[in-house]
Amino acid sequence: MSKKPKRAPRASARPREQRSPFLVLADYEQRSLAHIAGLPEQLDAPGLWRGVAYRVGAHRLASGFNEVIEILPLPALTHVPGSQAWMLGVANIRGTLLPVVDLKQFLEGERTVLHERQRVLVMRQPGGDVAVTIDELYGQRSFVDAQGIAADTLSEGRYAHFIDRAYRMNDQDWGVFSFERLARTPEFRQAAA
Repeated sequence: MSKKPKRAPRASARPREQRSPFLVLADYEQRSLAHIAGLPEQLDAPGLWRGVAYRVGAHRLASGFNEVIEILPLPALTHVPGSQAWMLGVANIRGTLLPVVDLKQFLEGERTVLHERQRVLVMRQPGGDVAVTIDELYGQRSFVDAQGIAADTLSEGRYAHFIDRAYRMNDQDWGVFSFERLARTPEFRQAAA
């Protein structure tokens, strides 16, 4: 009987490098972004503006990501006696009382028709956060300088105080609404009737 020649023992695979979960996730993110054509350049492109887009009444608006802290479904409200009509009440959000304002009523004098899918945008103001109702949420939008139009086409009435630039995309006009300016408005800060 002939003996089969013995094979050399296989070298065992080197143990995988032990990395923290954070480094693993950061690596996944870096590799996934590398597969999206043009995305890293778009994030830092000069003349690019990005924000949260929504509708109040007939106005399509957008506010910067630095001004919108959170987007929530309309929370349960407790009416505040003696407050302005546009002050809908206060809500308990994770143990913090949050005033909720009808933005359409504040700007146009017309009450928002509230519904079960109603959303509010939470904005920061001196002294605490405030939630404002919106009629419809569109999500994230990005605009470039070439899409800029004159803001006065969108800023009639009280909107003129809060919109100083606008964009046109796909035949729709979008005004950039400043929550920071709204928070500094004395009338907005004084919700007592």
